[in-house]
Amino acid sequence: MLRRSVRPSLGARASRPLRQSCLFLLSLPLLFSSLADENSVPDISTIAPDLTIPEIADGEPAPGKRARFPLFPDSPPVILYLPTDWSAEKKFPVLIELAGNGNYRNAYGDVSTGRPEGSKLGYGLSGGRGFIWTCVPYLNDAGNEIAITWWGDAPEHRPDSTVAFLKRAVPALCEKFSGDPDRVVLCGFSRGAIAANAIGLHDDEIAKLWRGFICYSHYDGVRDGWPFTGSDRPSALERLRRLGGRPQLICHETSGGTLNLAATRGYLEQTGIEGDFTFLETGFRNHNDAWTLRPSPARDAAREWLAKLVED
Repeated sequence: MLRRSVRPSLGARASRPLRQSCLFLLSLPLLFSSLADENSVPDISTIAPDLTIPEIADGEPAPGKRARFPLFPDSPPVILYLPTDWSAEKKFPVLIELAGNGNYRNAYGDVSTGRPEGSKLGYGLSGGRGFIWTCVPYLNDAGNEIAITWWGDAPEHRPDSTVAFLKRAVPALCEKFSGDPDRVVLCGFSRGAIAANAIGLHDDEIAKLWRGFICYSHYDGVRDGWPFTGSDRPSALERLRRLGGRPQLICHETSGGTLNLAATRGYLEQTGIEGDFTFLETGFRNHNDAWTLRPSPARDAAREWLAKLVED
């Protein structure tokens, strides 16, 4: 049974049977994608941001600073942010973030560079406090360059080098910067949302790294045939079984398209996998993780979910 749905204006709601949750969602055509007309849904440009992500600065990481940090000499650097309240004497939860595909631009002016420098979810959801935020690259097959679209090399786009990098990177980050290995959250936008399962649940070893997952806009298995190795539904189902009941926040822009929140919910119901899934729409039409930099009921609900996830 799917566990929960979130109405953004009310925050997280108690668990309820799937049938009742679906009816509740369908009763709100403006907020929820199954009935929404994108032209009637607000654009993020109508809401002024209340957060500005710090520019990347040179030098060693420090509280409140975003830095390009080389974890390993044989791999591209990560983009590391230590929260303003960071201290080596305390263990901090860690947000590991994966970016959307590069070379993306849509009619609303939404852009994705495909590089870790462009990611925004972790900063928006943490507000720059309480979490170590690390944006990691996808790697080519050799593991020495960033993959701007998907992962690995075309045409196979195999995940092996990125999986191997994360298996090394997460323990190293926790050791170097006082991260709590029991409170590591994997999050991603678009390609990164698909990668949460496609890479984060690729095998039993990497699956053990995560406390929970935030998947914003798309989900592994909903579409059969993305251009990466193992994108078929049987492979996606095998990965999903490694979730093991850990919580996932599954969110999406408010969209009338076919790859929307209702499609993801329907896919998960069809798999028969029991899970702690929370569903949330942003209330904006944009395919853009910058919604988290603006005040909204959806951001409030997402922050509440995240705070509960990492409670000691």
